Amino acid sequence: MDSSELDGNGNEASLPPPPPVVPPDVVPVKAEDALAEPVKKKVSRLPIARRGLGSKGMKIALQTNHFKVNVTNNDGNFFHYSVAFAYEDGRPVEGKGFGRRIMDRVHETYASELNGKDFAYDGEKSLFTIGSLPSNKLEFEVVLEDVVSNRNNGNCSPDGHGDNESDKKRMRRPYRAKKFKVEISYAAKIPMQAIANALRGQESENFQEAIRVLDIILRQHAAKQGCLLVRQSFFHNDPRNFAEVGGGVLGCRGFHSSFRTTQSGLSLNIDVTTTMTIQPGPVVDFLIANQNVRDPFQLDWAKAKRTLKNLRIKVSPSNQEYKITGLSELPCRDQTFSLKKGGRDGDDGTEEVTVYDYFVNTRRIDLRYSAELPCINVGKPKRPTYFPIELCELVSLQRYTKSLSTLQRASLVEKSRQKPPERMRVLSDALKTSNYGSEPMLQNCGISISTGFTQVDGRVLPSPRLKLGNGEDLNPRNGRWNFSNKSFVQPIKIERWAVVNFSARCDVRALVRDMIRVAGTKGISMEDPFDVFEESHQFRRSPPMVRVEKMFESIQSKLPGVPQFLLCLIPERKNCEIYGPWKKKNLTEYGIVSQCMCPLRVNDQFLTNVLMKINAKLGGLNTLLGVEHSPALPVVSKAPTLILGMDVSHGSPGQSDIPSIAAVVSSRQWPLISKYRACVRTQSAKVEMIDNLFKKVSDNEDEGIIRELLLDFYVSSAKRKPDNIIIFRDGVSESQFNQVLNKELDQIIEACKFLDEKWEPKFVVIVAQKNHHTRFFQSGSPDNVPPGTVVDNKICHPRNYDFYLCAHAGMIGTSRPTHYHVLHDEVGFSADELQELVHSLSYVYQRSTTSISVVAPICYAHLAATQVGHFLKFEDKSETSSSHGGLSAAGAVPVPQLPKLQDSVCNSMFFC
Repeated sequence: MDSSELDGNGNEASLPPPPPVVPPDVVPVKAEDALAEPVKKKVSRLPIARRGLGSKGMKIALQTNHFKVNVTNNDGNFFHYSVAFAYEDGRPVEGKGFGRRIMDRVHETYASELNGKDFAYDGEKSLFTIGSLPSNKLEFEVVLEDVVSNRNNGNCSPDGHGDNESDKKRMRRPYRAKKFKVEISYAAKIPMQAIANALRGQESENFQEAIRVLDIILRQHAAKQGCLLVRQSFFHNDPRNFAEVGGGVLGCRGFHSSFRTTQSGLSLNIDVTTTMTIQPGPVVDFLIANQNVRDPFQLDWAKAKRTLKNLRIKVSPSNQEYKITGLSELPCRDQTFSLKKGGRDGDDGTEEVTVYDYFVNTRRIDLRYSAELPCINVGKPKRPTYFPIELCELVSLQRYTKSLSTLQRASLVEKSRQKPPERMRVLSDALKTSNYGSEPMLQNCGISISTGFTQVDGRVLPSPRLKLGNGEDLNPRNGRWNFSNKSFVQPIKIERWAVVNFSARCDVRALVRDMIRVAGTKGISMEDPFDVFEESHQFRRSPPMVRVEKMFESIQSKLPGVPQFLLCLIPERKNCEIYGPWKKKNLTEYGIVSQCMCPLRVNDQFLTNVLMKINAKLGGLNTLLGVEHSPALPVVSKAPTLILGMDVSHGSPGQSDIPSIAAVVSSRQWPLISKYRACVRTQSAKVEMIDNLFKKVSDNEDEGIIRELLLDFYVSSAKRKPDNIIIFRDGVSESQFNQVLNKELDQIIEACKFLDEKWEPKFVVIVAQKNHHTRFFQSGSPDNVPPGTVVDNKICHPRNYDFYLCAHAGMIGTSRPTHYHVLHDEVGFSADELQELVHSLSYVYQRSTTSISVVAPICYAHLAATQVGHFLKFEDKSETSSSHGGLSAAGAVPVPQLPKLQDSVCNSMFFC
């Protein structure tokens, strides 16, 4: 009863009169039905089941890095318990890293209270057992002798007195950090039968949880071996696994290990993986390498502070371990703290001493170079604890999570790649080293793991025939072709163009002469450039945006009109600071197509590659598929079909204020599937689902991405609406499939309905995944699998519609196939038709004379997002994110809008 119905004494107040009598012939209506009559309950879409296997192509015997798992215990249950830790005084333990040590001690100390049960602990708040523990709630107390904590301080004075506030507090509560209370509470029961059901295609939430338990057992097994754990990847502290990549960073080779349900049963997927770690050793040595300076006196300490935060160090001579919280504001010689004076019992006050004097005079430790450098702080903000930097060494196996430079990335790729035979040997060794047979939890599950690679049947699809200029046909060999003595299928004519040189050192006249000559051999009619604009010496050291602005002033003063395109010569191949502002100015203010190039090693092949990009950007085509020209592609050529490629590009790790960039590319000029245009928008940082596909701003206005692309398809395809819309989505994990099907697809359908309520195109949704750990090896051959290799049996999903396709020729390392998941298909493609379409779309990439590893629309979406992302890098920070730097929650930071592309370029392949 509401409090308003009570009088001042808490008694019932006078009640209102009773309601009128309801006549007997009135049929009651459900309240929610009456209120929400127009709203139909949405049926949630689920990924479709497999509709059969493909049969086209030449059969090939393959092996894969899936190892068969036998499960004999299907009747038991996993029991899930929640774990909570507290200090002796009841405060919860917040720091990470204690959990495994505490639970190991619980297991040792209270084996009988746990009925001798082994458990799998995830390192945080979940624990799993096979069969139940004696009680639904258990409480234990354990003591750890040497807790690694900010409270255990290595720079106490020899008589036991601390050197600052932190020490005094520790003296009052000397054992506070060492005794822990552990509470284990029952959370759920997970039947092991769920795994067997999933293998028959009957998935449930229990299945996901059961597989998670098995993966946690693998993680715990690796943790006991002293590995660094990164999700399901494990890295041993073995010198043979490390390779320097520069900047104080090491590439550390490890192994991914996870259980997968497949058509042939449960399998263990093991693969080689690499992470970046900090170079262990003296902190100063790491900083000198990281900042590429000669000595510690040249270091940027503000940058060093950001780099070092949260890294773990060992301090000599105590060998105690700490986490870095910051640096001192003053050098070691000047930084003071309060040191307690007098004897052990009397309180004789404190005196201010410098960190340098304390360590040199009181601790008698010789310091060679720390006096003028900041101290390492391992304390709390209000209770700092300082150490001279030369006494601190970084411990090994600490991840480096910042983005790598171009050189570091190249070095990492070069040092971590392995040819197929070497990778197979390393994986076999990894399985033996892991010694999963000795893991008691796996034994109790009745799990045994085969040591042999799984044999699978692959098929090699024939490469599609290509059309070149002058009616020539070409059959790619091993996924490759070249334009030697051949011309483009649709070459363009270049009449108005100019060259812009931003201080690149080269013979510009010779370059232009060679480019015009090579263009002629490809069928491109290329006039002489109007002029060559050299950058003025006085602006070469100006900010990039100023340099671009001045160059355009020069261009405008001399050119009679807007050029077809500008060839821009830049001094660096990668990360040139001119690139972003130059592209932004061309595309958003002037509507000019431009091609940047760094003229370091110019030859005819290089110029051909540049001309392929120029031709595509200006509306030409380099090659066409034979089936596109006929047209004879199954389904796609028979009815107007729109192909979409969707991708979201995120900022570097740790950059929570850089917006994510969503790009959608769409095919145009049906029945072609080789021409595309892009639409790019910003959205909240780190948000993977695209939220601007449909954006209703009024009853008859939609500013979303899809409307723009649909209208372009209609205009460029002789005023035909697409009957079929095929969506290729990149960058989503299996846990996000339902969002793609029920959020993104809903938005696309709404955009279609908004244009025409009666229009009902059929949809196909396919997710492409590159970030997985399945690899294929040819039986009896050291080579990579041939391009066109497709696998849809044995190791694919037991119910869902997926397949692996390796469309490209892997020249270095081991080829990574793309894993395609067909989530939705209203068109009704057969397995062979769909695989042929996906394979064909790997041959229409206009920048390359090779087939590519993932369908072209996805590559184009990625290119468009990356290129437009360069616009934001040079925005005024005050307009975008610096004033909101403290906010990191999704949607909390205002998202800067991208400038609109000019009409003259928005339908072009400007991203090519």
